[in-house]
Amino acid sequence: MIRFVRVDDAENVCAIYNHYIQNSVATFEEENVTVREIQDRIENASEEQPWFVYDLDEGLAGFAYASPWKSRCAYRFSLETTVYLSPNHLARGIGTDLYGYLIEEIRKKNFHSLIAAIALPNDASIVFHEKLGFKKVGQFVEVGWKFDRWIDVGYWEFLFD
Repeated sequence: MIRFVRVDDAENVCAIYNHYIQNSVATFEEENVTVREIQDRIENASEEQPWFVYDLDEGLAGFAYASPWKSRCAYRFSLETTVYLSPNHLARGIGTDLYGYLIEEIRKKNFHSLIAAIALPNDASIVFHEKLGFKKVGQFVEVGWKFDRWIDVGYWEFLFD
């Protein structure tokens, strides 16, 4: 079941997210986040910047959210989107369902574009985003440093009709 995130989801969200902090370049955070930090982030979720979770009987399979693309007023019609899945729930269609749900909920609002930042290389994330209608619009070379190496970041954009 996909539903709006609740503060009591913070522990499960934290566990999923910390896995990616420790084991991947999907996020450029380098230190594990605390449950309190995730609670604070969840408390800032709104209808305009929603967080959704994919809730299964055995716990959360993943979460997806939207956040401001940039803080300047002229960017107010664009959001950055993110999705993370529990490593135990990959390749089951859950990410597609969850991210698709996020996109459709945002579509109901007054937004024009969604932006996804992808640390490169990451063929799986590229295929995933392009399957949902995102198109590559740019790439920055060696802008991130994690795990003792430079990382490129590509940007994919989804435009609402």
